[in-house]
Amino acid sequence: MREFAYQRAAQVRDALTAVAGDAGARYLGGGTNLVDLMKCGVEEPTRLVDVRRLPLDGVRDAPDGGLVIGATTTNSDTAAHPEVRRRFPALTQAVLAGASGQLRNMATVGGNLVQRTRCGYFADLTQPCNKRMPGSGCAAIEGVHHNHAVLGHSEHCVATHPSDMAVALAALDAVVCYETLDGPGEIPLSRFYRPVGDRPDRETAMPPGALITAVVLPGSAAGLRSRYRKVRERASYAFATVSVAAAVDIRDGVVRDVRIALGGVASRPWRAGSAEALLRGTQPTANRLRTCAEEALSDANPLRDNGYKVTLARNLIEAVLGELAETEMDR
Repeated sequence: MREFAYQRAAQVRDALTAVAGDAGARYLGGGTNLVDLMKCGVEEPTRLVDVRRLPLDGVRDAPDGGLVIGATTTNSDTAAHPEVRRRFPALTQAVLAGASGQLRNMATVGGNLVQRTRCGYFADLTQPCNKRMPGSGCAAIEGVHHNHAVLGHSEHCVATHPSDMAVALAALDAVVCYETLDGPGEIPLSRFYRPVGDRPDRETAMPPGALITAVVLPGSAAGLRSRYRKVRERASYAFATVSVAAAVDIRDGVVRDVRIALGGVASRPWRAGSAEALLRGTQPTANRLRTCAEEALSDANPLRDNGYKVTLARNLIEAVLGELAETEMDR
């Protein structure tokens, strides 16, 4: 491991100032992703700015009935918070489906959002990877890619986003708040992650040096019944093969609102907007749910060995929406 400077920030402004002008500086939260990448030589920061002790933790009410979750709140504390469990159950389910208990105790909400989208080739310095070294190529396209993207990928990268939490946040229309030396800003999670394009190394739309301070869950999503389901290759500590976060509002037998986000299928949480439009304003019959699921994967472009994901994602969407519709109709 290469030598690096370390400093612990006491205030947000201190952290921003420490990173400004140093392209090699990185914020350090729980370190569950960054430190691993440092160990294998993918990340070689010149400076680590520890933000864990900044006054950015905790969960509080938002004026509209939603919640504000501080960026340094651990994943475990987020999942266990009674108001998160009550108002946004899909978020609790998603967080508990990610990593292990030990990692959730260390990982932070802000760090979870900016963890690197990666695959095995990204961490292997002997292999080409446009995400690690732009212009070097993507070994996964012709290599081992059975668990890679089927939506939104490009010839430059086919890796899938690793976060379970971000998928639930995408379905709940969360907003990411950040701070820069020029002042605060915010961006909807739907626009937080950049499309792959020809620069897969550029993953978020935040300004350089920005520090995430909170995630806001809007009150408009608090009244929706939500659920998160994840399919993975082993029972624990595995990235999603496919996951679905969905939220619905059904009144008088008609779908008034629906949100669907997919994980494990793209470089970012994938919001199925056209599928939502097909279901909104209709009765959630079995045929309608099947049509909705098919629409969500209509733009899929599977690779040589991962076409099974298209069928799996369709079936999972249909199952999750069916469970939510049945629960809503029984209320």
